[in-house]
Amino acid sequence: MALEIDLSGRVVLVTGGVRGVGAGVSRALLAAGATVLACARRPGDAPVEYEGRQAEFLPCDVRDGDAVREMIDTVVARHGRLDHLVNNAGGAPFALAADASKNFHAKIIELNLLAPLLVSQIANAVMQAQPDGGSIVNISSVSAHRASPGTAAYGAAKAGVDSLTASLAVEWAPKVRVNSLAVGPVETELSQLHYGDADGVAAVGATIPLGRLARPEDIGRCVAFLASPLAGYVSGATLEVHGGGERPAFLDAANAATPNGAPKP
Repeated sequence: MALEIDLSGRVVLVTGGVRGVGAGVSRALLAAGATVLACARRPGDAPVEYEGRQAEFLPCDVRDGDAVREMIDTVVARHGRLDHLVNNAGGAPFALAADASKNFHAKIIELNLLAPLLVSQIANAVMQAQPDGGSIVNISSVSAHRASPGTAAYGAAKAGVDSLTASLAVEWAPKVRVNSLAVGPVETELSQLHYGDADGVAAVGATIPLGRLARPEDIGRCVAFLASPLAGYVSGATLEVHGGGERPAFLDAANAATPNGAPKP
């Protein structure tokens, strides 16, 4: 019997699901057969679709508790259930920690840590009342596990997301599974803001063992796996999706020969 991801009949909410990584997640879930609702403060430039099936758009600021409750009530009113939540909304502009204001740091923490907790709380209340429960996938970052210069508050918030994931997985078991993805650099329509032009994107990709940045669909497929029955015994986990991580800087800085005398790779 072949293993496959089939989310037919399942209802999934993806925050920030209309552009970038979120759009890739929404498309992957559509491809798996799920009914997808994607929220954001503003709609994307084009609807998110896969082979004629389209994600429903819901306007929402995930930092606003009343708006989040109304959104989830809308999901349940339309479809009768909410099976999976993907907390993808987030991000941060570059700002050195010494220069950024207290208000700036507070907003970054609110969007990247407190908002996922808020949405998860309200979604969990729905899932706990369902016979089949549900699952939550939090989109985290490798910035949670290494230095994050220029985005220090963001990295700290994502570290909080991974800790939150482990705690909620214990609190909300056995009805609701909670996992996270520690995502590395991803090539999106906004890549130039982080990496520069095409040469810059290629140069960054060359530092990754698999030789390229992730694509949004790479992240989406991992989300689909964690939401699926194939991951039915996976909870409290952080799955690293980073193409092998980052090549250690000392490998390029060292001038020692390899044991057999060959040049360094």
